[in-house]
Amino acid sequence: MVKVQKRPVKYKQKRARQLGYNSIQRSKVKNHFRLEFSFIRTLPNYRMVRVTFFSFFPPSLSLTMAKNPLLCSIVLLAVLAGATSDDGAELDYSKLSGIIIPGFASTQLRAWSILDCPYSPLDFNPLDLVWLDTTKLLSAVNCWLKCMVLDPYNQTDHPDCKSRPDSGLSGITELDPGYITGPLSSVWKEWIKWCIEFGIEANAIIAVPYDWRLSPSKLEERDLYFHKLKITFETAYKLRGGPSLVFAHSLGNHVFRYFLEWLKLEIAPKHYIQWLDQHIHAYFAVGAPLLGAMETIEATLTGFTFGLPISEGTARMMFNSFGSSLWMMPFSKYCRTDNKYWKHFSGGRQVGPPTYHCDEQEFKTNLSGWPTKIINIEIPSTRAFDAYPSFSEIPEANLSSMECGLPTQLSFSAREISDGTFFKAIEDYDPDSKRLLYLLEKSYLGNPVLNPLTPWDRPPIKNVFCIYGTDSKTKVGYYYAPSGKPYPDNWIITDVVYEFEGSLISRSGNLVEGNPGAISGDETVPYLSLSWCKNWLGPKVNITKAPQSEHDGSDVQIKLNVEHHHEEDIVPNMTRSPRVKYITYYEDSESLPGKRTAVWELDKANHRNIVRSPVLMRELWLEMWHDIHPDAKSKFVKKAKRGPLRDEDCYWDYGKARCAWPEYCEYRYVFGDVHLGQSCRLRYTTAELLSHYL
Repeated sequence: MVKVQKRPVKYKQKRARQLGYNSIQRSKVKNHFRLEFSFIRTLPNYRMVRVTFFSFFPPSLSLTMAKNPLLCSIVLLAVLAGATSDDGAELDYSKLSGIIIPGFASTQLRAWSILDCPYSPLDFNPLDLVWLDTTKLLSAVNCWLKCMVLDPYNQTDHPDCKSRPDSGLSGITELDPGYITGPLSSVWKEWIKWCIEFGIEANAIIAVPYDWRLSPSKLEERDLYFHKLKITFETAYKLRGGPSLVFAHSLGNHVFRYFLEWLKLEIAPKHYIQWLDQHIHAYFAVGAPLLGAMETIEATLTGFTFGLPISEGTARMMFNSFGSSLWMMPFSKYCRTDNKYWKHFSGGRQVGPPTYHCDEQEFKTNLSGWPTKIINIEIPSTRAFDAYPSFSEIPEANLSSMECGLPTQLSFSAREISDGTFFKAIEDYDPDSKRLLYLLEKSYLGNPVLNPLTPWDRPPIKNVFCIYGTDSKTKVGYYYAPSGKPYPDNWIITDVVYEFEGSLISRSGNLVEGNPGAISGDETVPYLSLSWCKNWLGPKVNITKAPQSEHDGSDVQIKLNVEHHHEEDIVPNMTRSPRVKYITYYEDSESLPGKRTAVWELDKANHRNIVRSPVLMRELWLEMWHDIHPDAKSKFVKKAKRGPLRDEDCYWDYGKARCAWPEYCEYRYVFGDVHLGQSCRLRYTTAELLSHYL
């Protein structure tokens, strides 16, 4: 009801009004009327708030409004519509979209040249698949390499052939489509399948492939990748009407980190956080090598074939031609770089090149926070004196053997790898070292936007989820020696150090001294690098450990408000069954107002296969459903139980001669079923089942 009062507003009027009371009153401004509209609004967390709008009208409208209550109602609606369209209004989470940033070697590359291959019936024509076409790799390996390698200095294509990344979802689902090769090279296909089964619209999932061979600065210089990524976020917002969820795997997390830093130089500082809040709702970092990965060392010195039918020497030459070969090098958690433009972002001005500095803790153990020295290598002669700055620390016995020309073993920490000390030390013995050192200084240490070989602080995004696998045997150190063969096979691995079950062991099974963590990594990335995101959690953390498979909640363990200190790991003292794979949730929604941070650890989840894990996809979907639903009552999705969500999750229990999970599944035969498990299907719709997790 709209009430018109012609008398002036009293200075001390009664504050409490009945709910829904609206009035037009004469304001203290001479001859102006005040339009007041109050209503009650219910927020998603069921908190009731009273919202009151005021609007003043000039004399030309005051008399008309006083005589026409209907006009007052129309004006009230206009005021309300304008007020609820502000930036502080509630977001429509049903309009979220998903943006996928794939990892290293997880995007198809296609030829953009015509290349005749001698002695082979197969040639390369425009848009032919290069990465990955195993048929052409087997029949014309030299032609295939021409389309893959880059110039190690300027990152340009081979004169005879160039390749460019494919676009769209088809470029990241299967690298080598085929009846046999397709399942073996599947990356994001199962992920997309889950989205389709749960009714996600086609325009809601957007893939942003990139040329994973390039350094971060070259990605922008050659392909304008980060400009395109920014436009992708803005287009998704206009198309769907809401922010995006970012899913990044492996190297894709480093790409996203560089994008966030690059964005600071493209957007005015006062609008930076506003842009992030408007366009990104949550960031899911899957298998992120936040402090680097060990296999990068192996690929650089001896070659890593990825299971392809090529020699390790060929794989090494190809990998070292990529500008991204150093992007995932291990680095110290104690050393940082003052960004060249950070003062520009904060309103000041930076003069001179970026400075690299380390904390005192770096030099106390000289392990850079890692379990052991990363590289132990034999140097055959004394020519490394000038290249290795810390030679004065080598014992005299080692010096005497070097003077006699005997090989001497030198050890290098993560800091000495990331700052170029290691490459300077072997510069006289390895032709790739000079090229890699040039690339390191130009594209990484001297990068004006960001030195990627430095620790990453929590990104300024509302919701951050860090997800990775644990408890697998993972490499943390190498022993190298000269092989006596010419380049590229001039080094051999003599031993490997692994982390596993709280110990360091060699390839032969002997224990190795060092500083192992309580948990091991995901077979590719060490636990120290994966778990760095635990530093993004606050001082009080809620921890939940639950079985990965469907469960009734009997084996769920919860600890609330566990104390957490910065740069210290959190290892919950919880019981576990040796035959059960668990998922451990570390959750914090209190330390940063309006922000949530969570870390998920999945037992035995492999780095390369984690994006195909049904457990991960189930948990991601439940968390997204929780965020979307307006009736969600908790900060995070409940962990009390996990039941089947799809028909594929139902199976036949031969011991009880019925479908397992009878409260969720029932036997329902459909023509074409070939075994009992196929006839077990959900009793209820997926929407009804999901309502149990709010």
